[in-house]
Amino acid sequence: MQRSPDRQILTLRELLSDDSLSIPLYQRPYKWTAKNVNQLFIDIVAHRDKSSYRLGTIVFHQEGEKKNIVDGQQRIITLLLAIRALSELRQDNLEREDLKEYLNHLKRDMIVPSFKSIVSKTNIQNNYLEICRIIGRSDFTEENIDFFLNKCEVVTFILSDISEAFQFFDSQNARGRDLEPHDLLKAYHLREFHPEDEVLKISTVEKWENSKTKDLAILFSQYLYRIRNWSKGSSSRYFGKEETVLFKGVNIDITASYPYVKQLQITHHFVDCYNQSYERKIDGHNLRFPFHLDQIIINGRRFFEMVAHYQELINEYFKVIEFYQENQGEKNKKFVLNLKLISINELDGDARAILKTIDEYEGHKRTGDQYVRMIFDCLLIYYIDKFGHAQISRAIEKIFIWAYSLRLKLQVVQLASIDNYVLENNLFKLVQESIKPDDFMNCTLPVLLGVEKKSTKTERIEQLFKEMKYYE
Repeated sequence: MQRSPDRQILTLRELLSDDSLSIPLYQRPYKWTAKNVNQLFIDIVAHRDKSSYRLGTIVFHQEGEKKNIVDGQQRIITLLLAIRALSELRQDNLEREDLKEYLNHLKRDMIVPSFKSIVSKTNIQNNYLEICRIIGRSDFTEENIDFFLNKCEVVTFILSDISEAFQFFDSQNARGRDLEPHDLLKAYHLREFHPEDEVLKISTVEKWENSKTKDLAILFSQYLYRIRNWSKGSSSRYFGKEETVLFKGVNIDITASYPYVKQLQITHHFVDCYNQSYERKIDGHNLRFPFHLDQIIINGRRFFEMVAHYQELINEYFKVIEFYQENQGEKNKKFVLNLKLISINELDGDARAILKTIDEYEGHKRTGDQYVRMIFDCLLIYYIDKFGHAQISRAIEKIFIWAYSLRLKLQVVQLASIDNYVLENNLFKLVQESIKPDDFMNCTLPVLLGVEKKSTKTERIEQLFKEMKYYE
């Protein structure tokens, strides 16, 4: 039976002053880059007004007098580099004697590991220079140094048996794999809650936990991540932990009052003021925050509200197709589109035939066809998010020709195919830059030539292209 590991919460000063720390030979090379270093210090500075800030978990294997690092090597090496830089660049000029003393002790006691890997040596050299740039700036104050040393913390686990240490590490990693990127975002934004919103944390977590993990994973990876990235002209193939930064924005309560933050602050506080007014007890109205898919994220409560908003919108969007299929033989039925009821007869032109065809043509269930359907869905959702139902039928037609031209041209459609296609023919960026629907509608799409067609099982798609005069 595995014994429970020895658990402690240590400040960085306590952790790094331990001269028994050791990096065993089985550890992988040091692979953190300047991007990781910058994000670490951005997070630390952003939370410097808190009583403490947790930097994660470290797992040790106790081997005699040594504590071998099983998990957490990347962070520890980076933190050691930071202490070295503070000692070299800042110590002599510090006004606070206690900080000088802390750095003296750390420089004397902390380990100085050596590395044979060229990868490790290169990253250590580059990251040390990056840290020197960060801590050498005048805005990295003595208060920042104090917070870094004495209020930044890690949770440590120490196990005496090597197999138990790796078993514990594997179990942590297994939980880590279950912790999808969206779960890491949940933890991040819970920490960003304003103190006045603390009472809402329980209900917020409850709503999140009531959502299926698979549904949240799809929401982020298939829609939110790709729409936000493609609208910026960036590649959007796989949503992993490194990409979670796309959903970290500003804490409007502690971020400096930059001009761009003012708009967010005004909207944030006005919505709350409106909803909390006594008149709402009479009229029952509730004003939703006006979220946009490409907006700057407001950290904390608004992030969770944004996720719930788009979960609802996208769920309702997919009811459009499902409801339409179930009632395709009946006229004047209503179907849900973007949270509103619209009569099928309100769709004109080829829009109704398009929605029917992309769900029924022979090859629509193939993986490549699902990729094409995904870019169709994403662009339509992005258009609706910006312009609502204005000229919705024309938008559906335009997006269909744009997306399914790729399907007809390629025999095999892969994820790389659709990512490259979007970036080379970026209608997401066009929506992002459009002021009115006509700005989007006026883009010209090329006519598909018969000799370009390479797909199979897409005859109904091809027929629609011919009827819409986009096939010769």
